[in-house]
Amino acid sequence: MKKLLTASLLAALVAAPTTAAVPPFQTPAPIAFMKDMSSGAVLFSKNPDERMPPASLAKMMTVYVAFDLIKKGDLKLDQKFTVRPETWQRWHGPQAGSTMFLSPNQQVSVSDLLSGIITVSGNDACVVLAQGIAGTEDAFTSLMNQHAKELGMTNSHFGTSNGWPDEGRTYVTARDLSKLAAATIENYPKLYKQFYAKPSFTWGKTASGEPITQANRDPLIGRVEGADGLKTGHTEEAGYGVTGSAEQNGRRIIMVMAGLTSFNQRIKESVRFMDWGFRAWKAKPLVSKGRKVADADVQMGDSSTVGLVAPRDLTMTVPSGVTPDMNAKIVYNGPIKAPIKAGQHVADLVVQSPGLPTQTMPLVAEKDVDQAGFFGRAWAGFLSLFGA
Repeated sequence: MKKLLTASLLAALVAAPTTAAVPPFQTPAPIAFMKDMSSGAVLFSKNPDERMPPASLAKMMTVYVAFDLIKKGDLKLDQKFTVRPETWQRWHGPQAGSTMFLSPNQQVSVSDLLSGIITVSGNDACVVLAQGIAGTEDAFTSLMNQHAKELGMTNSHFGTSNGWPDEGRTYVTARDLSKLAAATIENYPKLYKQFYAKPSFTWGKTASGEPITQANRDPLIGRVEGADGLKTGHTEEAGYGVTGSAEQNGRRIIMVMAGLTSFNQRIKESVRFMDWGFRAWKAKPLVSKGRKVADADVQMGDSSTVGLVAPRDLTMTVPSGVTPDMNAKIVYNGPIKAPIKAGQHVADLVVQSPGLPTQTMPLVAEKDVDQAGFFGRAWAGFLSLFGA
């Protein structure tokens, strides 16, 4: 691991230094976690790695798997799956929890199933989608666990597509749920915008033939500016939980709360938590989008270095009203092996300040660097023998 300190950037960061402290926050939630996606800063952490039953928060991974298949072209939004009679039998009625009100042998599009999962938390919709994609729910949960591993969700395991209690086989942590939420937003922004934050969804009919419209259960939407997802969950075992996200003035925050005791407490605490995240903290601009921060060494490339640039406006999250002392370094596995593509994430800007969480932001390659020709690679290999 190679570390570089960029003097010009550092000089800009340490102007008017003061010592900062994390703003206080208290919550009755036994589990709570908050991260600022814009800077990578963990703003609050209370039992973030304690394993817990996710209840319907597990459905975030079901949606993630579907989004991934849609992006790859292996699943179409207008593709239809059939509601198997045995699936309907298991997942309808009061004993089956939240429902989309599907009917046996009904043909339902992937788009409608996703709305039924995200907006109204349909347990039936999850199982129909899982069976349609993978044949069986068990096969689908293998896909869920594969994606969890890829996302670094090291303390999570999925045994069902909808989070229904299964004697502890399905478990997650708040930190892992935040990783899943961030990956959903970053990897599938168009689908996230299309499906999350819908205020309501209409599907099915009452006994008298009236259409059934259910409101989105997300306690943040309509109560917190910029709130646009993600999911609530509740079982007797898990209590009331929520994974939420909102964006204000370019800052996006992800929060997780779990183990709350009532529907109303979940609303109160999640809104208060998100308000604290935006009001008690502010963004301090560091590097504007496209600015070159430094050069990194390249191994066996047609260029010996590559510029490191900011892929977006980079900011540090600091307590409101404070300009703290900071220092910055660039960290990367180096030298970076060619070939390298422009825009490829190859390094990180790591910013530290006394009393505040370390914040890590990506830096990307400024341009393509092709692999060196045969003689160039041979010469590089020869020099490496002598530590050159």
